[in-house]
This record gives sequence, C-alpha cells and structure tokens, in this order.
Amino acid sequence: MALIALAADKGSPGVTTAAVALAAVWPRRVLLAETDPAGGDLVYRSAAAHGGPLNPNLGMLSIAATARRGLVPDQLWDHVQPLSGGLEVLVGLGIAEQAAGLTGLWPTLGHAFAALADSPNAPADVIADCGRISGDTPAVELFPHAALVLLISRTEPESLARVRDRAAALAAKLHGGPRGAASLANPVIGVVLVADPSNAGKLVNQVNDMLVHAQTGARVVGTIADDPAGAEQLAGRRRGRLDKSLLIRSARKVTADLYQQYGAAWSVPAGGHPMSGQAGAGR
Repeated sequence: MALIALAADKGSPGVTTAAVALAAVWPRRVLLAETDPAGGDLVYRSAAAHGGPLNPNLGMLSIAATARRGLVPDQLWDHVQPLSGGLEVLVGLGIAEQAAGLTGLWPTLGHAFAALADSPNAPADVIADCGRISGDTPAVELFPHAALVLLISRTEPESLARVRDRAAALAAKLHGGPRGAASLANPVIGVVLVADPSNAGKLVNQVNDMLVHAQTGARVVGTIADDPAGAEQLAGRRRGRLDKSLLIRSARKVTADLYQQYGAAWSVPAGGHPMSGQAGAGR
C-alpha cells in the first residue's frame, strides 16, 4: 500500500504544484486527493477531461456521506474526476467551513487511501495534498496511514527553520519522540525542497545536516525546481512543452529516487496500470 501525504508548515511553498507534478509523472496508477481542510485549488486552476470545469460537489465533499456509512477503498472512484490530461483527482473542499462534515472521518479516509493500492479491482497509489498543517489540523490524522509524509519547503532561512521544527513535531507525534538519522520509523518523514536547480545540491547537504542535528528523523528526499513558468504550464495558464520544463524534469527525478529508496516496500498491485507520461495533467 502507498499513501504519500504532502504538506507544509506555513506560507505558500507550492504544495499543490508539487503534488500535481509528482502525480503527473508517477510510474503507477495514482489518485491525487486534495485533502486540505482549508479547501482545494484544482477547481479553480484545472479543467476537467470533458473540457469544462470540474464539479466542486464531487470529491471530498461528496465522500463525507459515504464515509459515515463505512468506506470500501474502491468507493473512492465514485467521487473521482479526470483532469484534461488524464490525471484522476479527488477534488477538495470548497471552503474551510465544509471541513466540519469530515469531522471524525479522517482516519477512515486515511485507511481507504492506504488500502487502495491493494484493491483487486482498481488499484492505485494515493498522493494527498494536505496543504498547510499545524498541531490541530485534522488532515494530520491521515499521516499514520501513510508510507511517506513529505514536507514541502522553500529555501529561505525562515522556511527551513519552520520545516525543521515541523518535522520534529511530527516525529514526536507519529514516532513517539526525536530520532537520529539511523533510527527511521514509519511513516517516513521526508523533506522536498523547492529550490533553484543551480544550488540545489549544496542546499540538500546543509538542510540534511540541520535535520540530523535536530534529531528529527527526517531527511531531504529530493528537490523540485522553482520554475514559475512550468507551474503556469502545469496549471494550464501557459502553453509550452510541459514535459521539458524544469518542474516536470525535477519531479521525475524525485519520483525515481523515491521508488529506488522505498519502492520495494510498495508491492506492485495486481492488475495495476502504470500511468507514466501524464505530464499534461494540468493542461
């Protein structure tokens, strides 16, 4: 099973862009779930496969009633919409007030997301865009069911300090306390930096040293290119060869590295449908 949860501590580091980019190049069938309790963005930035807008009422909002009666993983597909590039998405809430309808259901959703990879009918991994998180954010209840929790961060000093502190807080919550680099626990907590490719390698080493020193148990698992033009292409607001953009090329590298490091733990689901080459998903 493989649920990969993406989140950030504060600001606008590009969690949704990173989630869409990773999902667009994921090597197996994948469901992108907008699980930010504050509301989703894809309704406003992406077109549906039929060329019109996405239905804001079909997704996290519609799944609330189903989940209260129990949720079989395959039922998730009843609430999914395809984007114009083929990526399958579970559209997020419209406004934060709607999150009240999901009270108490986040662990149920987390279990269904994680178990979807083992579905005998339509298996898929799930990439969950959890948005900005804090200690009382209900989306954190998804994390115990995840294989990976990826914290997205830009590289300004204050952003790196926040991601260090958030990783430490999550380690305490999920693993029971601080851990050294050689004492990783599940779910693995990783950091993805949104960085200028020209100095990404140096930054990775510096941030890893900081994370180890703070005994967070987290480490940098990759970098996504800070590529505004590629982000505009991914959102369908700019034309161009999206698959050649720095954004998508860096997302492919992150995905390949994740599979090299953790793929053995994610058994290939029977009857799976690898969906590589979806890099037009946001167009």
